[in-house]
Amino acid sequence: MSIKSSMNLGTIRKLPKVVLDTNIIISALIFGGKPEQIYNLVLNKQIFPLTSPILIAELTEILIKKFKFDLIKIKQLEKITKKYFKIVHPDETFHKLADEDDNRVLEAALEGKCDYIITGDKDLLELSFFKKIEILTADQFLQIVLKG
Repeated sequence: MSIKSSMNLGTIRKLPKVVLDTNIIISALIFGGKPEQIYNLVLNKQIFPLTSPILIAELTEILIKKFKFDLIKIKQLEKITKKYFKIVHPDETFHKLADEDDNRVLEAALEGKCDYIITGDKDLLELSFFKKIEILTADQFLQIVLKG
């Protein structure tokens, strides 16, 4: 083994596996701020993001209906998603929270064996943890990642 490769082995870190809730992605794209910083971590391959087809559909629907995204912007976002996000297909269905959309976030995170769910959703945040997956705000997540 060369010196260079052995040095690299000591510095390799496991990227945190995360599900970005739809509200985080929308905030990143529309408003910026801390959600945008997290989205940039995705684009710079500093975190390992996961999503599911149902979460992608929810994102697309909101961007079209509420924020009037056109087909060109949606196609660009789909390309980015396919390039940077691992898409999981959850086998389990949960009914832990009243809002079924929140349950889809939990399902994707569990299927992807995530470390974190990043969200602005109060019901998800009240859980704090779901089966060893930590549920954090954008600010809390950035504090953890940036100090590490």
